[in-house]
Amino acid sequence: MLSCWVFEGIKSDLVCLNIEGLIVQAAWTRRSRSEAAKKPNRKSWKQRTDMYMRPFLLNVFFSKRFVHAKVMHRGTSKVISVATTNAKDLRNTLPSLTDNNACRVIGKLIAERSKEADVYAIAYELKKNERVEGRLAIILDTIQENGIIFV
Repeated sequence: MLSCWVFEGIKSDLVCLNIEGLIVQAAWTRRSRSEAAKKPNRKSWKQRTDMYMRPFLLNVFFSKRFVHAKVMHRGTSKVISVATTNAKDLRNTLPSLTDNNACRVIGKLIAERSKEADVYAIAYELKKNERVEGRLAIILDTIQENGIIFV
């Protein structure tokens, strides 16, 4: 009669015991502490649920010549609303495409277009070493003043 076992926390190729012939085969090694403590690559609860709890994400990009902003749905990656100073109507009407006034216009357009798409709450995640100041603060404040809630 041949019996084989697999033990939790033990890297096992073969652990068998032959009861009739009293032959014991053990070809296994114990995992190191760091290897045993590791879990498979799994996202945290917040990472897994954040997409559904805060589905709409604001993305703002400043280039040297233009200001771009868009609201995206995280789950489907569909763009809900877009505003950029590179658009024909804004390019011809604004005196400067990157100053504070242009940022106010972009914030107002994003808020209006998001409301048209029935989006009243959006999230903005700061990138590494990014602060809410200057032109970014102007865009976020304008969006908030026009009735969009940040979550």
